[in-house]
Amino acid sequence: MSRRIVITGGGSGIGLAIAKRHLAEGARVAICDEDIALVKRASENYEIAISFCADVSDSNQMKNFHNNIIDEFGGVDVMYANAGVGGPAGPIDEIDHNEWKRCVEVNLFGAFYSASWASGIMKVQKNGCIIFTSSTSGLFGVPNRSPYVAAKWGIVGLTKSMAMELGDYGVRVNAICPGAVSGDRMKRVLSMESKASGISEDDLRTVYSEGTSMRSFVSEENVADMALFLASDQASMITGQAMAVDGYTERTA
Repeated sequence: MSRRIVITGGGSGIGLAIAKRHLAEGARVAICDEDIALVKRASENYEIAISFCADVSDSNQMKNFHNNIIDEFGGVDVMYANAGVGGPAGPIDEIDHNEWKRCVEVNLFGAFYSASWASGIMKVQKNGCIIFTSSTSGLFGVPNRSPYVAAKWGIVGLTKSMAMELGDYGVRVNAICPGAVSGDRMKRVLSMESKASGISEDDLRTVYSEGTSMRSFVSEENVADMALFLASDQASMITGQAMAVDGYTERTA
């Protein structure tokens, strides 16, 4: 029986890279994304069973997505709570409260909605795997990125708590903590941080890459490699962990 994979934020970036890996293994994949153009493109280009447009921070929209999955799949084997936004950049006393709220709602509340839904199904199944996308920002402090950091630390705490709750049911829960990932999203982050700090984008890019032992950004495929491993039988005794894929972060500023 093909494994049933659900990925939030699956229309591009890390989420789409994970989807493509699972599709190559013959899995049935459901994705959602807030951007309808990305959902349409993924649906047209790949054999994705369910492509759904939804804002992960809206519990009603997510209920509709989850109901579609149950109707089509009847259950879920791997839940990737991956969707996220970079949020605002700037000193804590200057961050707009609504932007703070939006960042936390998408990154933390959105992860909670899908993980809590999946956990109820997996407890009945007596098996399953939930994987969050946190960040190395969920392991360290980062100046001028407080809402994003707070949300990503929250995901690590949620991971560890859920692992304790669900272990008796044969359900594993882990988080992946990517470092600086090459791609369009990182370009937007660098632009935003440059405006907040006054440091050029090129200099910030150097700070990020030179701040790791490998002196390099990571790729979406690097993160997808970890995702597939954590979802595999080879990781059957790995739970409650925050696994960094970052070339080992030595410094953050």
